[in-house]
Amino acid sequence: MSDPRAVSIHGKTYMPVSARVEDFRNEHGTNFGMTTEIVENTENRVVIKASITDANGLVVATGHAEEFRKAMSKGFSTSALEVCETSAIGRALANFGYLTGGEYASADEVANAIGAK
Repeated sequence: MSDPRAVSIHGKTYMPVSARVEDFRNEHGTNFGMTTEIVENTENRVVIKASITDANGLVVATGHAEEFRKAMSKGFSTSALEVCETSAIGRALANFGYLTGGEYASADEVANAIGAK
């Protein structure tokens, strides 16, 4: 792992969403925007849409994420909205070109998937 912010999960290197947001902001400043929208937030499920806009306000990338509260690791079910928003931002950044180790999944998604097995 050449970037100290990267994490290794089962031998694969992933760049956390926070690091990709940092890289995005360092490269684009506030010329590009990043917004999130709650599509659904119920007692069972959360769906978030993240959008990246260019300097003219044109949407150049989107990402969606879904979390089921009961399927989340213990301790995270009360923060499903935050976890889902982070995943949606990570997917929008991946669609914009800020990939995480050549993968679309965020480190959190990978860790959650591994923990769910």
